[in-house]
Amino acid sequence: MSTAGDRRSARDIFCDAGAGASAGAIAATFVCPLDVIKTRLQVHGLPEAARSGHRGSVIITSFQHIVRTDGFRGLYRGLSPTLVALLPNWAVYFTVYGHLKEILHSHADNSGQLSIGANMIAASGAGAATAIATNPLWVVKTRLQTQGMREGVVPYKSIVSALSRILHEEGIRGWYSGILPSLAGISHVAIQFPAYEKIKSYFAKRNHKSISELGPGEIAVASSLAKVVASVMTYPHEVVRSRLQEQGQARNSTRQYAGVIDCINQVLRKEGPTGFYRGCATNLLRTTPSAVITFTSYEMIHRFLLQVVSPKEDHSKAKPKPDSCFESEKVAKATGEDNAKSVQHMQSASNKRTFIPLGETDNLTAKH
Repeated sequence: MSTAGDRRSARDIFCDAGAGASAGAIAATFVCPLDVIKTRLQVHGLPEAARSGHRGSVIITSFQHIVRTDGFRGLYRGLSPTLVALLPNWAVYFTVYGHLKEILHSHADNSGQLSIGANMIAASGAGAATAIATNPLWVVKTRLQTQGMREGVVPYKSIVSALSRILHEEGIRGWYSGILPSLAGISHVAIQFPAYEKIKSYFAKRNHKSISELGPGEIAVASSLAKVVASVMTYPHEVVRSRLQEQGQARNSTRQYAGVIDCINQVLRKEGPTGFYRGCATNLLRTTPSAVITFTSYEMIHRFLLQVVSPKEDHSKAKPKPDSCFESEKVAKATGEDNAKSVQHMQSASNKRTFIPLGETDNLTAKH
């Protein structure tokens, strides 16, 4: 058991971090325009043209407004800090998540799956570590995406410039604007990841195969369902977080919100409950494909990296690729039968059955 842990610290952690960072970067690039629109809707509400038009044209109107005022580059504002933040974000998340799952494995059920409670603890712990490590970069991303909408504000020139100015003008507190709602957002991953694991487990049992054998289509369905449920249930905290992160951008201006509670009270008083769901439709259009791209890319890249990194160790891993494992079992049994034919001939039919590694096969499927 310790050797498996040692291998994980050297090989699996690298695969978790590399696959997570790569998948996050791919997804962020695809959905950045929708992310910009969502952030602006959260912070500034509907654009003027959309307020007098049809509700269904909000996304198109916002898209046109950004292109008209900022050009096509405006659709990718904040992409650089998003990519920079996602490298440690997903690297930290999947690494901590995988490590906590290993620690909590004693709470697994008979099929080898973690209980919902244990899965929620692992997801929450990974979410907390990620939020604390990357919050300054998310503050920069939010402000870069919205700075073109505020007149008289000296724009940030780069990620480093933004981090430096925020620290100089607002102190360390500016870096951690919105950290409380970000930590509250742990509830998002505490819902999303257990749901994702359970849906994957359901697909695997239904189709009589291990989780590692699930195809891209099944992973896409599992990730999209889990993301939609988690997003709808936890979206209000994102609105509060975005408003708190953005408000410090205007120099020498009075702070609109004194804190989380004040922000919640003002949104309720001025906009009602619907104010907490500004940009939610856009967010769902963004998060659903983003989740599909992220998780499907992660699973595929992770499998690839496991094959590429130290492939000679694959046969001794606790989590080998199912197909290759079963093939090697067939070869091993065939070889064993040839080498010990005279011995097997003297054994009874019931003893011959002990050569079939049913227990190992069950463990293999369970650990996936």
